[in-house]
Amino acid sequence: MNREPQTVPSHSQRRQLAPGGTPSSANFPRLKWSPLETPMQPLKALAISLIALATIAAAPALAAERVVLRYRGFSRSVPVEDLAILAETGEAPRSVAGLLRQAGQDPSAVQSALNRPIPADPVMLDRALNSVPGGWLLDQVGETIRPAAGGRSRQALRSALVLSAADDNQITLIEVLQNYPTAEVVLEGDRIHSTYNRLAQFLRPLSILL
Repeated sequence: MNREPQTVPSHSQRRQLAPGGTPSSANFPRLKWSPLETPMQPLKALAISLIALATIAAAPALAAERVVLRYRGFSRSVPVEDLAILAETGEAPRSVAGLLRQAGQDPSAVQSALNRPIPADPVMLDRALNSVPGGWLLDQVGETIRPAAGGRSRQALRSALVLSAADDNQITLIEVLQNYPTAEVVLEGDRIHSTYNRLAQFLRPLSILL
């Protein structure tokens, strides 16, 4: 009976084979994993996205186009874009400059108020605003920033605050106005600083978690 000649592995092949003729595990890349290396950032991003979607779904699908700006008895409806220009450049467009001049307001001071940030994690912020103290805060801030047509200011303000924090973990007044979910929003200019202080005081315990 004829037998086929057996092929003897070469020296390099023998190095690649473990005892028993099976490939050695050394030939495969080793995967390293540590239980401490949990991908928290993607989970946090997902949570923020879900909160933003829920916030948008709970509010009308629009953003403020005009602001009824009030200072010391003077009032004028101005485009949100004009306040954004003031916040970015420090120069007040004509629609805003006349009112500020009548009310004796320095445009640079208004610019500072529009841009002054408050640190806020959007996930923690959403939870805090849905608590009893959070509802009280929304009512207080809602006296300064509220829908021009009246209605549910609490829900609208909560939506604007959470959406403002979603992008950069901070809240500014100009972002709140831009994200406010009604066509027109009232801003009581004389109360801006007291409202900022009240909001910052409420959110300060949450800022240490950032």
